[in-house]
Amino acid sequence: MSQETFFLDSGQNKGAVTERKSRNRLGLVITGVVGGSLVALYAVTAPFVTPALRKICLPFVPATTAQVENVLSVLRPRAGTLVDIGSGDGRIVIAAAKRGFVASGFELNPWLVWYSRYKAWREGVHRSTSFHISDLWKVSFAQYSNVVIFGVPQMMDQLELKLANELASTAKVVACRFPFPTWVPEHTAGEGIDTVWVYDANTFKSHLRHGTATKTTAEQKDTQDSHS
Repeated sequence: MSQETFFLDSGQNKGAVTERKSRNRLGLVITGVVGGSLVALYAVTAPFVTPALRKICLPFVPATTAQVENVLSVLRPRAGTLVDIGSGDGRIVIAAAKRGFVASGFELNPWLVWYSRYKAWREGVHRSTSFHISDLWKVSFAQYSNVVIFGVPQMMDQLELKLANELASTAKVVACRFPFPTWVPEHTAGEGIDTVWVYDANTFKSHLRHGTATKTTAEQKDTQDSHS
């Protein structure tokens, strides 16, 4: 092999090695970009998808302007603390704070909670609002005198029992989109999907106590019969 041929072959080998390294680097960059994009996509979508996989799904469906106005209308004579269960983007909480309530929201989706906090700050009501990332079944609502819930039918019977046990007798509960299955509303406002139902805690708590008393009496009678 001549010296010229040797140097030519060496140059070609070096070029091939350099090209392979470039392709490898490009492959790593593409892999990193794709992997990072998938992680970012999961981080953004997981909080929205995960609640749908729960046994009882409480999806994020923004309240309409009419729904917000109906809620504020039925609570106009009221004051004090208010909680929105499943607060979404915070519009009920923020609107209530503007009407003088000390308002809180509970929401599973962290992105919506952070957005709600930012929105409350932008609207100038951050001092009278608070937003929490929490499962409604793990929170006590005993401290609130006004409760707003945008629920789904599958959860309303369980929520009836929870609120009846926790709320004070002076509390009011406003259900949006779906009424509670056994409670009798004081009155309603709006129509169609914008309808809201207002419930008095003293009424549904007395029904709960009466139901418990009736059950206890029946159990005692069964016990007496079994010993006869």
